[in-house]
Parts: sequence; C-alpha cells; structure tokens
Amino acid sequence: MSLTRRQAAVAGIGVPLALAMGGTAQATPGRRSRTLHIAGDSTAAQKYADAAPETGWGTALPFLLHRHLAVANHAVNGRSSKSFVDEGRLEAILSSIRPGDFLLVQFAHNDEKTTDPTRYTEPWSTYQEYLRMYVDGARARGARPVLATAVERRRFGADGRAVPSHGEYPAAMRALAAEERVALLDVQALSLSLWQELGAEETKKYFNWTATEQDNTHFSPSGAIAVARLVARELLRTRVLAPRDVRRLDAEIPESWITWPEAVA
Repeated sequence: MSLTRRQAAVAGIGVPLALAMGGTAQATPGRRSRTLHIAGDSTAAQKYADAAPETGWGTALPFLLHRHLAVANHAVNGRSSKSFVDEGRLEAILSSIRPGDFLLVQFAHNDEKTTDPTRYTEPWSTYQEYLRMYVDGARARGARPVLATAVERRRFGADGRAVPSHGEYPAAMRALAAEERVALLDVQALSLSLWQELGAEETKKYFNWTATEQDNTHFSPSGAIAVARLVARELLRTRVLAPRDVRRLDAEIPESWITWPEAVA
C-alpha cells in the first residue's frame, strides 16, 4: 500500500522534492539517475501548509541541481544525530540508498539540548560516534557520505557582529570529516559570514519573522534559497558534484517556486 507524503515523512522515508512540488523526478537520457539523501533537522526539512511561510533549505535545493540528480529529503523537525538514529530513520534511508547515491548529514541544533537525554550528544564523543554511523552506513552500501556543519541561527551581539551559536559541534564535525576523509560542507562558517554581511536588520527577511512570530532559527523562502545556494556551491567546491550536476548558482530563484503541501492527519 502506498504512503501519503505526510506518512512517508513521519516514517522517515524520504520523498523526492520534485514530487513534493507536484513534479516528477526524471533521469536525463543516457545518464543513470542518482539520489542525494538529506538527513537532518527542521532547518532542512520539508514544511507543510500549516507551517508556511517557514521553509527548510532542503526544499529549495532541487532548484539548484539538474534533474538527473534527485533529492530525497528525510530531515525531520526536532531531531538530533542521536534521535534520528534511535527512531530508525537512518536505517530507513540505508534500506533504500543505492551505490552512487549521496547521504548529506546536517545535525547540531538539537544535539545541543543538554536537558533532553533523548537528543543530547556531547560534541567530541557521542556526537562524533553517531555521525560515524551515517558515514559507515553510507559507505557500506556504496553511497558517498557528506557532512555539513549546522547552518547558523540569527544571533547578533551588542556590537552588531554575527555570533556563532553551535559551540564545539562544528569543530567536532570538521575533525571527524578530516579523520574519516569525508567531504565537508562548511555551512556554519559560510552562513555566519552571510548573516554578518547582511546585518541584523536585513537578516530578518531570511528567517521566519512574521507578524506573529520572531523565529531566529528557521527560514523564510528567501532564507531557505540562500542557504540551499551555499550547500550547492559547497557540493561543487568539494567535488562531490560536478558542474553538470548543478544549475542556477548565480541566478535568481523566485520565492513563488516554494510550495507547502497540505498536511495529512
């Protein structure tokens, strides 16, 4: 029996974003289709109509990749590297991942929650141990693991400087990537630099600031597109992807392209 999109998300089964947007992921003739799987938290996850205009960067990433490369977004709100594994979500990815695919992993926001033992990991021990599960699992199935440091929150000091919020987690991931020889997308450093360039007031447009909410963690459509662009550029810089795999890196992407499917009870 087929699952609804919402049921698939709850079960931890990724739904290609082209399908979530009402389109069809099609392979380019003569070129084997590959899939980029995203394991992550709410900053990357697909959002539904009841959460609009909040947008995860994983929703915007397909606009920057050619159609022979599908995106399966398994990211789920509130998950850490630990809880994602403990809930069986990594195993769900590994059961469907194929040789030649990619597993892009971004966690830290919820690993930092020291008061929640179901999610908390310590940067230099359990965080790295869980990340290794993703790396080893992908490699065992012939897929390529890719680590991405967590995108930064909107946080500014009294001097107007953008302030990092992820403590030792980015450094711990960088060290693990170097040790395991895994491609690293340094989204934390790049997003911090972008927020600094934009400034405290302008960055409000990139986060989920509405008439009723002042959210400095989750993105508006423009913010999701901007972060997805950082991710796509890093995938190219690290040679995870080739120039033929990416598109629109410097082109405007209309916010109207972002859609929010109806949630299914």
